[in-house]
Amino acid sequence: MSRPEDTLAADIHYDDVEARKYTTSSRIQNIQASMTQRALELLDLKSPSLILDIGCGSGLSGEMLSAVSEEEGGPHVWVGMDVSASMLDVALQRDVEGDLMLADIGQGVPFRAGAFDAAISISAIQWLCNAENSDTSPSGRLSRFFNGLYMSLKRGGMAVCQFYPKNDVQKQMITSAAVKAGFGAGLLEDDPNTKNVKLYLVLTVGSSAVASKGGDITGVVAGMDDVEVQDHRRKGKTGKGEIKKGSKAWIIHKKEQMELKGKIVKATSKYTGRKRRIQF
Repeated sequence: MSRPEDTLAADIHYDDVEARKYTTSSRIQNIQASMTQRALELLDLKSPSLILDIGCGSGLSGEMLSAVSEEEGGPHVWVGMDVSASMLDVALQRDVEGDLMLADIGQGVPFRAGAFDAAISISAIQWLCNAENSDTSPSGRLSRFFNGLYMSLKRGGMAVCQFYPKNDVQKQMITSAAVKAGFGAGLLEDDPNTKNVKLYLVLTVGSSAVASKGGDITGVVAGMDDVEVQDHRRKGKTGKGEIKKGSKAWIIHKKEQMELKGKIVKATSKYTGRKRRIQF
């Protein structure tokens, strides 16, 4: 069975019919509620917070944010962004409490720096791994999203993104893009080795986000099973001037920078960086 993101762009797939079908399904409502609750547990917010809901759809996850009691650290205020006008229309009809924005997360997160205390995303970011046309770069879309998300979160803020990667390549692509943007990143797997497996990407901005839990990302997921921690922000980096300009390593580095900006570059080959003979 094909995945919806393999066939159509999200704003086309979730038309009026699909948006209403998605929202009224009791099965989807229960799954969304469960995953949003899990994301809130991982965020572990102690006081009312301003939360960005990425790929908010018709507001199913946002309702959970609004419903957090004062004893549990709420209630929270939230802003939702989604690429589907039909989904947001359903959210408006349902009179959700959050503010809503029509936006493509693959084009960035258009908020001022440090605007949000935290962010959640339920079943959305895997859509960034697909290219609807030859001008679309999955790596560029992921880069714009995670760079924008990093900037929009306060220092010490956190984000939890539940997603369904198609394979390990997509999982690595998403995690690497988050780490390149500056996040500390941990992967949490619920119900592993089952058909109901759910993956959560736990992201932190700065060490203060987890200072009270051991000083790094490992403290966020301490005691949890099936956790893989990845934080390679400093691994393999070289100081200024260590890569010779014009060398193969320098060219590859430049290509990576261009890909992060969403530009399409030529593939690296054995001829990359090779000097040509002088022609007379």
